[in-house]
Amino acid sequence: MTTVDSGRLFGVGLGPGDPELMTVKAARLVAAAPVVAYHSARHGRSIARSIAAPYLREGEQIEEALVYPVTTEDTPDYRAVIEEHYDAWAARLAAHLDAGRDVVVLCEGDPMFYGSYMHMHKRLSRRYATEVVPGVTSVSGASAVLGRPLVERDEVLTVLPGTLPADELAERLAATDSAAILKLGRTFGPVREALDRAGRLADAWYVERATTAGERVAPLAEVDPATVPYFSLALLPSRVHEDTAAALAGAAPAPRGGEVVVVGLGPAGRDWLTPEAQAALAAADDLVGYAPYVARVPGNPRQRRHASDNRVEAERAEFALCLAKEGRRVAVVSSGDPGVFAMAAAVLEVAAEPRWKDVPVRVLPGLTAAQAVASRAGAPLGHDFCVLSLSDRLKPWDVIAARLEAAARADLVIAVYNPGSRSRTWQVEAAKELLLRHRAAETPVVLGRDVGGPAESVRVVRLADLEPSEVDMRTLLIIGSSQTRTQDRGGDRPVVWTPRRYPS
Repeated sequence: MTTVDSGRLFGVGLGPGDPELMTVKAARLVAAAPVVAYHSARHGRSIARSIAAPYLREGEQIEEALVYPVTTEDTPDYRAVIEEHYDAWAARLAAHLDAGRDVVVLCEGDPMFYGSYMHMHKRLSRRYATEVVPGVTSVSGASAVLGRPLVERDEVLTVLPGTLPADELAERLAATDSAAILKLGRTFGPVREALDRAGRLADAWYVERATTAGERVAPLAEVDPATVPYFSLALLPSRVHEDTAAALAGAAPAPRGGEVVVVGLGPAGRDWLTPEAQAALAAADDLVGYAPYVARVPGNPRQRRHASDNRVEAERAEFALCLAKEGRRVAVVSSGDPGVFAMAAAVLEVAAEPRWKDVPVRVLPGLTAAQAVASRAGAPLGHDFCVLSLSDRLKPWDVIAARLEAAARADLVIAVYNPGSRSRTWQVEAAKELLLRHRAAETPVVLGRDVGGPAESVRVVRLADLEPSEVDMRTLLIIGSSQTRTQDRGGDRPVVWTPRRYPS
């Protein structure tokens, strides 16, 4: 029965041999434990302790050596002898646990995979709080140093102890795809015979002390049985992998067609990026775009980056199409959604020329600035709305004013992009005057700047109080309709929403 003051028992997997393959948790527990227990042969040397040695506090921890009375010697009743010692070792560890001391039992590989720890676990885990920390198995370590996968696709892996009778081993080996045979040593001869009888000897590999300084890897058929220690194993790696790898080695690289993908980055940061957009950016050979937008994509030395000024959209689109025609995968990046006052239209307009007819172009949507600002304010876009730009660089102001007045007369909520810049300082004031002819002075206006970024600012003002000098190119305005409402809910600013019902 566990008591409140009892210590905790930890079965800690150490991995296949390299101390750097211990998990962070295993290293932490080993370093912190008041009591560290480990198995060893009668000569006193412990493989488990040698793996954990870099993390032990020499002289500051209690060490319990669990010395096997027999190992490979012939013993009339081995099981009875070893069970008696397991009981005695468990009693020694229980004394520490009863005194409130945590005990870490070291185990090569994984504690629950042919691990020596499990004998203590069976005897103590029902009486004391217990935690098992998994480790990299010897099978995984051997596969890694061999550099060959164990299984692929639908293959079946069979793990066998070399102590099975040769007839049974041969039968199981003939019926499986891949196999790992553990506990070699004196069983190596029968194991080799079983592999031969199963017709698998030519495929078998021998791995000894994987991941350690004494590591040895060789075709199993070439290994001298007299040199085989207990800490070795036989592997039959994946046949599917070998077949496909051989086919790939002799095959010419598949031709790859280029394409242009116009990618919406959203308003700011990775959190606003869709998984589809992330995948396209990861697959790209080249990134093309306005310099600040290209800078938002994390650097990758495999990719080439082509940043340019914001006023060369057509040239940028043609450059991207040229790269794609050469077979490169090109991501043209835009802030927000590329189809909203951004690069998608520019790329498709250039791509409409006959010379680009064979270059695929895709557009991947992004979260728009209007959506981002609206979400911070509440739901100002809850009913009919329109989106327009105050920039007169690509269309005359007369057109902008006519559209703005039409939206105001129609009582639409209006999301205004590109309201002002260093060279455009009068448009916001002109738009305000025009809107006040059709909207009440109390109409709520949301000013959102750098939403999602480090300088994020969202404010709500009355239309009559809108100050043009506070609006720049990075600001987006949302001007409410006659139905847009505000409410003070105790935050830094009122919540803004436009009801879905319109009065009849």
